Amino acid sequence: MLKQRKKHLNTFITCVNKKAIFFTLLLYSCWFSAIAQIDYPFITAQKQGPANRFSPDPLIEYRWKDPKASDELEIYYLDPVSYKTSTPASFNMKRFINEKVIKVQGTGSIRFDFGRTSAGWLEFESNDPVDSITMSISEYNEPAIVNNGSFERIKTKSPVKKGNTYRLELNPELYEGVRFGWINVHSHSQTFHIRNVRLVCQVKPVNYRGSFSASDSELTRIWYTGAYTVKLCLQKDHFGAILMERSDRHSWTGDAYPAQAASMVAFGNFDFVKANLMKTAVQDNGIASYALYWVLSLIDYVNYTGDVQFARDYISNAIQKLDSAYQHFGRNKYLVFHGWDERLGAGFENPNIPESQYSYAMLSIRSWLEFGRLMQQIGEAELSTKYLGYATQKMAEARKMKPWPLEYGLHASADAINTGLTSPGEEAMFYKRHFLDRVNRLSYSPFNQYLVIGAMARMGKYDDALHSIKDVWGGQIRYGGTTFFEVFRPSWNSILAKNDAPPNGQAGYTSLTHPWSSGVVKWLSEETLGIKPLEPGFKTFEIIPHLGESLTWVKGSTPTSAGTISAEFNTSTGLSTFIIPPNTFAKQVCIPLGGSIAKSVFLNNKLIWQAGKSINGNDFKVSGNSFCLNNLKPGNYACKIIYRKIIKPAIVKELEWVYPINSVKQDSLTSGNWKTKYGSDGFILFNYKGNNQHFQQLPAYITSFTVKKAANLHLNLPEIGDKVLVTPEANDRHFGAIITQDPEPTLQTMTIDLDVKDSQKRRLALYFLDWDSNGRRSAVEIFDLKTLKLVAPVQPIREYQSGKYLVFDYEGSLRIRVNHVRGENAALCGIFFDGTGRQPDKK
Repeated sequence: MLKQRKKHLNTFITCVNKKAIFFTLLLYSCWFSAIAQIDYPFITAQKQGPANRFSPDPLIEYRWKDPKASDELEIYYLDPVSYKTSTPASFNMKRFINEKVIKVQGTGSIRFDFGRTSAGWLEFESNDPVDSITMSISEYNEPAIVNNGSFERIKTKSPVKKGNTYRLELNPELYEGVRFGWINVHSHSQTFHIRNVRLVCQVKPVNYRGSFSASDSELTRIWYTGAYTVKLCLQKDHFGAILMERSDRHSWTGDAYPAQAASMVAFGNFDFVKANLMKTAVQDNGIASYALYWVLSLIDYVNYTGDVQFARDYISNAIQKLDSAYQHFGRNKYLVFHGWDERLGAGFENPNIPESQYSYAMLSIRSWLEFGRLMQQIGEAELSTKYLGYATQKMAEARKMKPWPLEYGLHASADAINTGLTSPGEEAMFYKRHFLDRVNRLSYSPFNQYLVIGAMARMGKYDDALHSIKDVWGGQIRYGGTTFFEVFRPSWNSILAKNDAPPNGQAGYTSLTHPWSSGVVKWLSEETLGIKPLEPGFKTFEIIPHLGESLTWVKGSTPTSAGTISAEFNTSTGLSTFIIPPNTFAKQVCIPLGGSIAKSVFLNNKLIWQAGKSINGNDFKVSGNSFCLNNLKPGNYACKIIYRKIIKPAIVKELEWVYPINSVKQDSLTSGNWKTKYGSDGFILFNYKGNNQHFQQLPAYITSFTVKKAANLHLNLPEIGDKVLVTPEANDRHFGAIITQDPEPTLQTMTIDLDVKDSQKRRLALYFLDWDSNGRRSAVEIFDLKTLKLVAPVQPIREYQSGKYLVFDYEGSLRIRVNHVRGENAALCGIFFDGTGRQPDKK
């Protein structure tokens, strides 16, 4: 066994940075003492080619021989890339770089950064008697805590000793989503040594068969980060999620829709996708839209593989899902869930609001239409007629309904456009109303943003789409992410340092590795690179790249069952190449001109077009900003365009971040003595009287206020003095608050709705108090109550053990969402209403 393992250690690599301080990746370390004690199945991949600097995947250049979905998980090791000690005198790190040895001389903690999130567990070795220690792991830079339902919700625990190896075991499957690890020494009676700190990572054998790169390297990094996110989540449950062991680690049908699409584009692991489609065919978790996403996934799979027989095998299953949607079209079916975005009902909180219903109706039409087209292609004429008829019939009905199209918000508009049945006039109206606001054209969830950028592509708004991709997915990388998240707001980056603990919200404890966020991989390959199937299995396909006004080149490849389609286009040099595999047919290949004017075109060194005319009757022409070649047979092609006039790429100006509430102040001086500063118009003191009773005097302009998802708290706390809010008519004090219901699943947030009868400008102050100095950190989101659009950047509330007011001016009705970040919960004690004349003290 040891000889076999040594064979697999043929790529032993140690990289030390130039400053000789930190380790970088160490793959397959020679820790044979540990190997002898714990039987690990090491990876059988072989290194082929150079690493890709845009990918966070440490195995990007490794290849397995004929990997299959049925293969067992295999493991590899990672060394830390950096470390940080809480008490430097306690840890002698001099031998850490070269020998991987730490001499422990006292108490304290060491935090290790492994450079990227991985699916794995934390270990070290020691030959000495070890004092009292615990170990911790996290995706961000503090030890993680998650919701009830996990095996170990607090990701800190004493290690299990196996021989000389100490391993952190937090669940029966061992692995978690891990980037950071800690060793915490709680007592110290003798010097001991920690050796070979490592992350043991597990992976399903899968090879990169697709590729993507562009002149904007951020887009390249986004593609590979999305691919890596999916790869990490290919565990025993083919398209599950590593999550931070949050108790829902199985494949969700709807989540799998963008994940499977990205996986086929990046890896061509079609048997993985097929296995997951079979597994989830009768499992939609009761979520109405998830049943339809399964149908769209089936269509994606058949289009990419040509597996027509599989489509026929599951026709009856798809019919049941599609007919169910038809039966309750327009009847406001109970949706269960439609998205985490506030405008879609905030997940499970209120999924049946009108926007979600409109969005689901449009998703139904799209599903009927695309299924009908697939049935037409595979010879099922009767079914094709039926479902194409459903689509056109119900779109006509939707147009006659009163809300169409004015009440459709961003998500419903995107789904309507994605049907392909909207008119140019309708699309122009949707675009003007919803896609020109940089803040609110972004969804809280990258899953839903995949549908939004799909709509942008259908409208031909590629620059808008690319900017949104950089805001959402690029923003996660700028945060420090090496995988993509379940939810994200770009304004987090203005309130968090890199890799800080993110706000938690209606999605529960935020996962920083979620496969449903990876649909952008398929979008970039199909829309920017332009490789897209037109018939099952790429029997016919097109290559129509869309570089927008900012990109000058793009290159990449897409795996198919017939072979790999590759393409490269460069508008600066005029050189392009593309490969059409055997048994496929390129209906159209369009070569972007980048705004320049073509003089002549050569294909495989032969002149085919000059001065606006085809040579020898070839089927080529200039169409818009591209030179299009039609009906190309299999082969390798090289195209050169000679320009008559070269136009330099435009500098595309991004839209501004515009928030109606653009000034928010924090007051940490006033504490509980609010009467001379706040509340001249009215106030709400939460649970001030106990028995879940609020002490309130609402202004006449507040027609109602509603609190949702909060728990009530009332305590006798005379010892903390003037931090507690004083009574309006006397000087006695009572502590009351509403708090988030941590650690219950998806209750890491609470909302306060304030319904205002007019739109005059007024001031609001929210008072937060960390009454027991529990290290509470919170985040506040502010929405327009009528439209549920975000109207201010996310606001952090930190260090509020002495009390802190969040103060801002506003107009109209508001929803305030208070999110937990760290500490036991988030705690809000009061709300105060004023005109705009008073100025709060600054911190």
